[in-house]
Amino acid sequence: MLDADDVRRIALSFPETVEKERWGHPTFDVAGRMFVTVPDDRTSFAVRCPRLERDELIAAEPEKFWVPKHEAGSNWVRARLGALEDADELHDILFDSWCQVAPPGLSADVGG
Repeated sequence: MLDADDVRRIALSFPETVEKERWGHPTFDVAGRMFVTVPDDRTSFAVRCPRLERDELIAAEPEKFWVPKHEAGSNWVRARLGALEDADELHDILFDSWCQVAPPGLSADVGG
């Protein structure tokens, strides 16, 4: 089963990613912008996701994705680690969030 250490390992594999502690838990940034955080319970993580896509994602897989009420107005979505299929799915979710904030030249160099 995937855990918070898998989130850390994969997030730090992306170019120029740094780990910072915010709100008492790990967050990961590229170019000074946060793209993933692991809340206190460490059973889920939050990533950037445009609101229109987020609503579709939650409707399609509510057992996997959700948004806490206090984050409803944001461009973030949470994902349950235990509901993910495998590390490849985790990688894809984290990479998509990383691409949303990585400088254009950096994300173009990495590809997908």
